[in-house]
Amino acid sequence: MLALCVCVCVCVFRSLPNKIPLPFCPPVKFIDCDRGVQVRFQCSKPADFRVEMDGVVHALHSFNPTTALPSPVVITAQDETTKERWQTEVLLLFTTLPGASAPDGPLEIVFPRRHADSGSALSRVKRDWVIPPINVPENARGPFPQLLVTIRSDHDKHRSLRYSVTGPGADQPPTGIFFINPVSGELSVSQPLDREHIPNFHLRAHAVDLNGNQVENPIDIVINVIDMNDNRPEFVHQMWNGTVPEGSKPGTSVMTVTAIDKDDPKTQNGQLRYKILSQTPENPNPSMFTINNKTGNIITMAAGLDREKVPQYTLIIQATDMEGTQLYGLSNTATAVIRVTDINDNPPEFTSDMFYGEVPENRVNVIVANLTVTDKDQPNTPAWNAVYKITGGDPTGRFSVPTDPMTNEGLVTVVKPIDYEISRTFVLTVVAANEVPLDQNIHRSRQSTATVSIKVIDVNESPYFDPNPKNIRLEEGMVTDSMLTTFTAQDPDRFMQQSIRYSKLYDPAGWLRIDPGNGRVTTMAVLDRESPYVSNNMYNATFLATDNGSPPASGTGTLQIFLLDINDNAPYVFPSEAEVCEKPEPNGINITAVDPDLSPNAGPFAFDLPDRQPDVTRNWTITRLSGDVAQLSLRIGFLESGVYEIPIVITDSGNLPMFNTSYLRVKVCQCDHNGDCTDRQHIVAAGLGTGAIIAILLCIIVLLILVLLFVVWMKRRDKERQAKQLLIDPEDDVRDNILKYDEEGGGEEDQDYDLSQLQQPDTMEPEAIKPVGIRRLDERPLHPEPQYPVRSAAPHPGDIGDFIHEGLKAADNDPTAPPYDSLLVFDYEGSGSTAGSLSSINSSSSGGDQDYDYLNDWGPRFRKLADMYGGNDE
Repeated sequence: MLALCVCVCVCVFRSLPNKIPLPFCPPVKFIDCDRGVQVRFQCSKPADFRVEMDGVVHALHSFNPTTALPSPVVITAQDETTKERWQTEVLLLFTTLPGASAPDGPLEIVFPRRHADSGSALSRVKRDWVIPPINVPENARGPFPQLLVTIRSDHDKHRSLRYSVTGPGADQPPTGIFFINPVSGELSVSQPLDREHIPNFHLRAHAVDLNGNQVENPIDIVINVIDMNDNRPEFVHQMWNGTVPEGSKPGTSVMTVTAIDKDDPKTQNGQLRYKILSQTPENPNPSMFTINNKTGNIITMAAGLDREKVPQYTLIIQATDMEGTQLYGLSNTATAVIRVTDINDNPPEFTSDMFYGEVPENRVNVIVANLTVTDKDQPNTPAWNAVYKITGGDPTGRFSVPTDPMTNEGLVTVVKPIDYEISRTFVLTVVAANEVPLDQNIHRSRQSTATVSIKVIDVNESPYFDPNPKNIRLEEGMVTDSMLTTFTAQDPDRFMQQSIRYSKLYDPAGWLRIDPGNGRVTTMAVLDRESPYVSNNMYNATFLATDNGSPPASGTGTLQIFLLDINDNAPYVFPSEAEVCEKPEPNGINITAVDPDLSPNAGPFAFDLPDRQPDVTRNWTITRLSGDVAQLSLRIGFLESGVYEIPIVITDSGNLPMFNTSYLRVKVCQCDHNGDCTDRQHIVAAGLGTGAIIAILLCIIVLLILVLLFVVWMKRRDKERQAKQLLIDPEDDVRDNILKYDEEGGGEEDQDYDLSQLQQPDTMEPEAIKPVGIRRLDERPLHPEPQYPVRSAAPHPGDIGDFIHEGLKAADNDPTAPPYDSLLVFDYEGSGSTAGSLSSINSSSSGGDQDYDYLNDWGPRFRKLADMYGGNDE
């Protein structure tokens, strides 16, 4: 039987003048007879008291000792498993602190006295009291300042004292929270406290006289901030994501959610409980998941998780403090999204039991049929990807079934050629599976196996020669139209009535022909083993066999003829030229006999000089050194320099020997002490090597390029010189330059000039004006100039002198005219001019009044003018 330890528990409160409760209650003990029962305590007055899990009763607000306490308080213990309940009552009383006044007076903290033992030189000081902590609830509503305690010393009866407190919250940051009346010693709090910011304060109280002398030892005062349930639980994440495999058994852990409460975790204010408020969707069971109310671990509660039906669940999770008490606990919510992951619980199933396809014979890498399957598992996962296997109907391995990665279809593919004449149809058995095995509780479906029927299509196949290549052995020299062999082809299409025609495809020497109907091979020319088209005694020819199918098909065959050698070539001398000295020491020339035939139709050879030429046999002799080498020597001690042709008769060793007279061209020359011809050295010395000739040509080319560059440079220089003649040097840009022209002539009678334009300048037609861009060097530029005063035109400029006088007058009266005169040079010179003399034309201002000495400073070009106008009589 379970029972509470006491029927009535007395809770003692220390009486304080500021109504702050200091609980001194013994814990309420519960005896469960060693059954390990978890009980939960509840109070009948939750607005005034709170019971911790260890049975300690706390007051939630202040009580005035003068008023009646809410007694008795009923404490209820409830079994968490069986929900069985037990009750007891707690009786509340007040008591006073040691050293404090009676309950009807204000609470005081008195500095301890010092007692001295008589007759002893040493004084014994009584140990200071340990002041119990002062509990102050957080977030108090005031009014402020609020009195906490009064500090007093016994010495204040005889003299005036001053009290003070030090420490964090008083004179240290955060300052101003606590202060003391220096005269009365009343310690007060000035503002609401926040336990989550500062849970407690440690102060020291001091008592001094008016002179600042310490009267009492400082005492420590601890002020604890009592936690209030002023903070809601906060989830670490507002959105939680978890996964669980489909088909999971009840009790499978999914994920753990966590919430944090800033209140004191040692009290119910910070003790959280979790709860699932809702589940979406609610099928197949509205309680598919549950949560551990203390740890927040979400586990599966019911079976039936099926991703193909419900791929995702959304849970609303609530966290409540005060141990989940909905009446006065604070709560908050978060969302948990649980995704049901796929397992291979659905086998692939063919969409049909039978598939059909066809393929032409002899074709490979051809897709015959597409096998389609359905799989309810998640696409593009190993549980959905299909793997196909041929289990029957293909003993020779001519087919394979790879998987199309895009469509998951099985592609029946031919990997080896199929002969229609051997197999006309195939019936394959194909099984479909996944990349991962099926779940152990799932069995393979009958629809995971299908049958594939493949029809082979007959096509016109190419004829083939057998054997290919065909080898025959023949002697060379066979005459034209000789029959060699019959080279025929076979038609693999046994079920088609077709004929074959033969033709020659490759015959490099043009020796053979083939009969188009029966394939008989005959010669068109004599077979020669020594032909350049024969390699290692083998001659190759290729023939073509074509049937009359639709479309026609053809095949090739190679005929290899091994030619046997006969003695059909006479030997000849090699080399055909040689040199020998006039007085040879030694005087022999080694020669070699060459025969295209093979042994025994070649060497050993016999070497002889013809008897019909006595001058040859008189001067020369020949001696055989080996089977194919002989030595030609002079019989005489001296032979005049020159070129001699020596006939040599060479005979082979064939069954029917063949001989040939070869001519050896011998050059007789003067030799040095080494036996080398000196004539050839002279020729070589007189000639030029290839490298020297190339070097000479390169030098010539380089010289030609240099000459061409020099000519181009000279032409460019002439053009630049001509262009510079038309420009004025900036240093010489003055109007007194005398320009020299290269063209001079006689009088104006010799020139074709229209002097009437000078007589009547105003009568010039507009077409006679020079076009833009054609100007004299001494003309003014074409850029805009200041507007000068308009000059009055002469009433009748019939005379050029009057015209010039008018121009001079206008220039003299023009304030913007340049400070120098321009010397205009006309293009005509000579005597006998009809224009008259200009020497009588004078400027309106006398030249004698001007000083021309400054012309000497303009350089040597103006010194002559300075002499002319400077007033020098000479």
